[in-house]
Amino acid sequence: GMIREKTGLLLDPYFSATKLSWLLENIQEARVRAEKGELCWGTVDAWLLFKLTGQHRTDVSNASRTMLFNIKTGTWDKELLELFNIPKPLLPQLMPSCAEFGITRKELFGREIPVRAMLGDQQASLFGQACFKGSAWKNTYGTGCFMLAPTGRNLVYSKHKLLSTVAWDSGDGLEYALEGSVFIGGELIKWLRDQMGIIPDAASSSSMACSVPNSGGVYLVPAFAGLGAPYWDAEARGAILGLSGGTKRAHIARAALEAIAFQSAELFEAFATETGQPPSVLQADGGACANKFLMQFQADTLGIPVRTAANTETTAQGAAWMAGLGCGFWKNKEELSAQWKAGAEYEPGISDKERKNLLSRWRAAVAATRSYKPQKH
Repeated sequence: GMIREKTGLLLDPYFSATKLSWLLENIQEARVRAEKGELCWGTVDAWLLFKLTGQHRTDVSNASRTMLFNIKTGTWDKELLELFNIPKPLLPQLMPSCAEFGITRKELFGREIPVRAMLGDQQASLFGQACFKGSAWKNTYGTGCFMLAPTGRNLVYSKHKLLSTVAWDSGDGLEYALEGSVFIGGELIKWLRDQMGIIPDAASSSSMACSVPNSGGVYLVPAFAGLGAPYWDAEARGAILGLSGGTKRAHIARAALEAIAFQSAELFEAFATETGQPPSVLQADGGACANKFLMQFQADTLGIPVRTAANTETTAQGAAWMAGLGCGFWKNKEELSAQWKAGAEYEPGISDKERKNLLSRWRAAVAATRSYKPQKH
């Protein structure tokens, strides 16, 4: 429909527009003040910039996740603002990803510092992984998992429920990417530790998973907030399936780590079908890359090697690279590519037949989970 065509996104409460619309309807005087230009709104980058510099601005990559930004024209979209009933004075000024965003207030850091780049979290990670061409895909293993494939100047609309997004504008026009989101990734390890008490700390999840030869037929589908790509099922809720009298804590810990890899493997398959040109290796970053069991199981479920970045904080690296490019510290993307260094590499260790069987059982678990609809309170 119109929203998909203009924004590249699927209509989902995950994005900003519906939430902002609700706030304006439900907070007393919010709409009146917004129309008078007395309120500022933005994604977290805009809030941070405002606090640091007093400027109300955002970049095109962050704007592209609001469901109010037209990714073809690179502007706030009049029709979408009317659809969600949002006054334009509320919105931040749009900028390229590397630009002069403002100067920090002197009292904050003892001197004034120019802010030269702003990038969305996953777009910065893509940039920090030096994924500048379509043959390089990356997956970030953070709280959630986010897989991106750059498409350059070519805006691709997915047939497999992937998002079309602005990757960045490094000063010479919009560049695009395809993105798939897994809502619950590393957050699942935290849940095992804090909510369930199954592991004492995050680091022990890998050794506990390795203490059993397999998950004992247990599958954990972590649909705590619905399911992201390729399902986009906001109604789904989590489940643990295949429990028996012999199920131990280690089986559940292993099933949880396997679930992170299974979800990313489904994303990878959707990307591969979409592009017809899967890469020969998947680049990985984010905190959960330190989990050796997870990275090995990911290579097993993909059937290709997984290569981690030496610097797993590639989001910060990407933002710094963008700023350096903008102020002339680096001349071009080729110089940046030469800076990138690999960490560990994990080779697939199971047969294609085993891999297909594992994924088939996972899909059966997801289907069973989606068939259960919780009662609304």
